[in-house]
Amino acid sequence: MLAKGKKGPSTNKKAHQTKTMTIAILSLILIGYVLISNEHVTNINKATIALFVGVVGWILFICTGMDFILKMHGTAFAAFADGAAATSELVKEYIARHVFIRYAADLGGVALFLLATMNIASVLNANGCFDFITDLVRTKDSRVLLWGLVGFTCLLSANLDNLTTTVLMLMIMKNIIQQTRWRMWIGSAIVIAANCSGATTVIGDITSLFVWTKGAITPTDFTAALVLPALIAIAIPTALIGRALPAHIEIVRPSTRYRGDQNTLRLWQRILLLVVGLGGLWFIPTYHRITHLPPFLGAMCVLGVLWVVHEIMNRRRIRSGQPLDARIDLHFQFVSMQTILYVVGIFLCVSLLIETGIMSTLSAWCDEWIHNIYIMSVAMGLISAVLDNIALVLTAINIYPVATDAAALATANALDPVYAESFVQNGQYWHLIIYSGCVAGCLLPIGNLSGYALMKAEDVSMAWYIRHIMPKVLLGWLVGLGTYFIVDLWLR
Repeated sequence: MLAKGKKGPSTNKKAHQTKTMTIAILSLILIGYVLISNEHVTNINKATIALFVGVVGWILFICTGMDFILKMHGTAFAAFADGAAATSELVKEYIARHVFIRYAADLGGVALFLLATMNIASVLNANGCFDFITDLVRTKDSRVLLWGLVGFTCLLSANLDNLTTTVLMLMIMKNIIQQTRWRMWIGSAIVIAANCSGATTVIGDITSLFVWTKGAITPTDFTAALVLPALIAIAIPTALIGRALPAHIEIVRPSTRYRGDQNTLRLWQRILLLVVGLGGLWFIPTYHRITHLPPFLGAMCVLGVLWVVHEIMNRRRIRSGQPLDARIDLHFQFVSMQTILYVVGIFLCVSLLIETGIMSTLSAWCDEWIHNIYIMSVAMGLISAVLDNIALVLTAINIYPVATDAAALATANALDPVYAESFVQNGQYWHLIIYSGCVAGCLLPIGNLSGYALMKAEDVSMAWYIRHIMPKVLLGWLVGLGTYFIVDLWLR
């Protein structure tokens, strides 16, 4: 019989196995994050790496998950087992039916939301609804051209995902600006604007969408808190980039448009499609508040209405048997699928960090040794510049659960009450993590999907970006962060 307070050999062996498997899963994910951030070196698609790491990690977890389940879900598993022995098959059944299914439901909602919004962008682009941007910003005045492209990037990124907006605006820029040298500068401003503006709405960025669906923020409060810091983070780098441009730059001469095609939509029809598509996306938070249904259903509803209007507008082309997707860019479709698969892989990795208890360990360490949300956000932002910002932000927002009672949280964990208030709904922690992840992710082009798209589209080198763009982004990020601190201090 074992003496009281001592652990038997079997207990020590299980603890050692659990620790070994935790280290193995953590190492696998960290290696995956490093490979993702070095896609420009390895030339291996980051979506492929994320999916491989996420799937392999879950296979390891479900094969050796008994100790993790007993530790993280002991009471719930005991009720599920209903007195039966905790066998390997029973544990696997519990993981599949009660653990993984919850993450699959959350992930499916976000993936379907992205699928809907990307198809909305594809339908609008196929019907020439963004052609007016080219007409409005086409000028030899470099400052007017720069601010025009940045302004439209902000408007689109607040509604669509950052990568889709960046790809679209880079295509428009390439149709206007002749010299590659100036496209590198203005393209960098587009990437910064897309990431910063996306951080101002709950549907404008993948990370803010996850925080919203988690229940950590509400749309109105989130936008009100981050719109000013984000605009500052856009304005400062854009103004500095504008000073590096000459007064006038060579632009591509507009091609003569063929006017004999009766199937081309008229201006009012394109405006109507644009209003239905982008206006419908703005209605999604209201739809969610009224119905309490998942946001992806609202996005699917907008897509359905847009498709109906699209087919009515193109009924003449349908009757003539001409294809409706004549203008759809295959690159758009590739970007959409790559983004969705990448998000799936990263979310699988983050869910593993939660279920192995790594997140709770990390939160306890942060509470004890950092205990400051501004320092946390700065550290996370700097790391996200080297690694991918989506991976880092999704990890950071899952370190802490959404606190329902700040006073109870402070008492239970011996925390400062002011610090504990940062983790309630609409707390400062959620704002700062999203802001720093989106803005500081632009410090390097490898820190975000949009930056990597710029590297491939305009052959932007890491050395050039670090020398010319990184200091400007750093200044905008820190000034915006200081603005948030002052406003938050004044309101408090």
